[in-house]
Amino acid sequence: MQSIANANKMNLLNCFLSILLLSSTLASAQEKKEVIIDSLTKFTIENCVNKFNLEGSIKTKSGYQYWFADKDFLDGRTLKLSVVEPRESTHPPHSHIEDEFFFVLEGTAEFYLNGETAISGPYTSFYCPSNSEHGIRNVGNTELKYLVIKKYNLD
Repeated sequence: MQSIANANKMNLLNCFLSILLLSSTLASAQEKKEVIIDSLTKFTIENCVNKFNLEGSIKTKSGYQYWFADKDFLDGRTLKLSVVEPRESTHPPHSHIEDEFFFVLEGTAEFYLNGETAISGPYTSFYCPSNSEHGIRNVGNTELKYLVIKKYNLD
């Protein structure tokens, strides 16, 4: 049991390291633009801490979502919680120009990427490269809760 817990911690650590690397890469690529945005925005503890509030969530056809950081908060970088009812998905597989990460917090997810699938549970990350067909759906009997980390192109 201890080895499973250690493996889960390593998966979590690897996910966050990947997110950190992605953020660092995006930050380097957008450095000049971010300097301008950052100089116009005053970041305080009040606007930098966002605690989940069910009343602030948005109902979807299969559950709800909560934006911890929407694309207007900084420079298109977002962090969203998605909650999906058992045996449902938010939408069918699709593709878009932005890449994104999913990170499962609770439940059992089926990940779809370019015709292939994998099933996994909590503390699992799923990277969706730009322009790849991808999707996630709840294949379990409890709510699926996952984070979506994405940077929208605002140009």
